[in-house]
Amino acid sequence: MEHLRKCVGCGAVKDRKNLIKITFNKQINKAIINTDTKIFGRSVYLCYNKSCIINAMKKNKLEKFLKAPISEELKGKLVEYQ
Repeated sequence: MEHLRKCVGCGAVKDRKNLIKITFNKQINKAIINTDTKIFGRSVYLCYNKSCIINAMKKNKLEKFLKAPISEELKGKLVEYQ
């Protein structure tokens, strides 16, 4: 069974295994790159594509969808993510 999710950068619908998951973790009160599906919270997905990541950050889509601020550290990690 596929678990389809939408990239906030480009709007493409893909299986969640092919997307970066960013979750706002309430326990530590910050957004993280969620590689472990056992961490729950409000999440957004991005393609493993630099243009999608940059597009999502330019328009503050990550903050809007997560309803939380994104740290500069996380933004840096995302830009380097491949």
